[in-house]
Amino acid sequence: MSLRTGIAAAVAACLASFAASAAGPSVVKGPGENPACFKPWDANTKYFQWPAKKGPYRIALANGFVGNTWRIQMIKMAKAYAATPEIKPQIKEFKIVSTGTDVAAQIAAIDNFINSGYDAIVTIAVNPTAFAPVIKRANAAGVVLVPFDNVLDSTDVMMVNEDQLAMGVQSGEWVVKNIPAKSGKLLEVRGVPGNSVDRDRHLGFRKVVESPGNKFEVVEVVGNWDDGTAQKVVADALAVHKNFDGMFVQGGSTGAVRALIDAKHKMIPVAGEAENGFRKLCAERAKDGLLCASLGQSPGLVAISMKAALSALEGKVMPQMISVPIPMAAHPDFKAGENYFPDLTDNFFTTNDFPPCGVNLKAIDIMSKDEKNS
Repeated sequence: MSLRTGIAAAVAACLASFAASAAGPSVVKGPGENPACFKPWDANTKYFQWPAKKGPYRIALANGFVGNTWRIQMIKMAKAYAATPEIKPQIKEFKIVSTGTDVAAQIAAIDNFINSGYDAIVTIAVNPTAFAPVIKRANAAGVVLVPFDNVLDSTDVMMVNEDQLAMGVQSGEWVVKNIPAKSGKLLEVRGVPGNSVDRDRHLGFRKVVESPGNKFEVVEVVGNWDDGTAQKVVADALAVHKNFDGMFVQGGSTGAVRALIDAKHKMIPVAGEAENGFRKLCAERAKDGLLCASLGQSPGLVAISMKAALSALEGKVMPQMISVPIPMAAHPDFKAGENYFPDLTDNFFTTNDFPPCGVNLKAIDIMSKDEKNS
């Protein structure tokens, strides 16, 4: 063997060794770590295992849109969770960036974290289909990438979510159950366009209300999961259509119900999110005929995602898709101090603890944080 050939072989072996040590997850057999917390999505969910790294770790949150109260609380919860006695010793650095609704800007932010040597990145993706290349780059660099909430159309990355299609189905079933005629006009207040959450909840809701035997006309408006926007678009819809028999609100539920009240519209069945203000109105206006179901997509998903990322970095076996239960409260079971809080602000999301994961963030700790990039 010549010197040149020997050097080339040594370099190739070195590169191969580096690639192996910095590789992404291997597909392995389950069961995975702490299944009570990290529950696999279904029986077909595969399992990942990353090479174990020694902590403490550099963790990043690459958020997109931040223009509603859910996202603001999510960022506050991420900061509060990173500061808990359990998690703080495991994190060397925690960085947050919110990039808005520009897909390219969010991908660039993730790439910057990868290139800067972060160990894990949790993210709410702006678009469910545009992230395949950055997933490959993260895996090649040995970075644990964890999309949550608005997840990706991919099985090559570990993700955390509630079943958004099921949430739409459950909301639709509750609305239909509470309209005995199984007909009439429904108002559907959608979320941020282009997100998988908005898409899947919409598809689940429509699957139910458009099924055989139901004769509903559905009017759609875009509320952007925001109280102010939802209140305006519902008010506009009421001005045009005059009367609705039921309403499904993905987010901005407090504003949507206030629009009904301001318009002196009859109280109707409303399936909404888990905003504290919505649940207050559900309790206060039940005597006037307001019927509510409140299904929560918790901002606390960020904490479970961070916990999943840390477990993956420790080399634990993890489900590719982690399922978080959908918390629900419905008429007449709204109870002050239990599932809504009269002394807290309307825009506080009420579902923030996950006992199987050891996540129990207090309102005072969450609200003491800010939503700024850091």
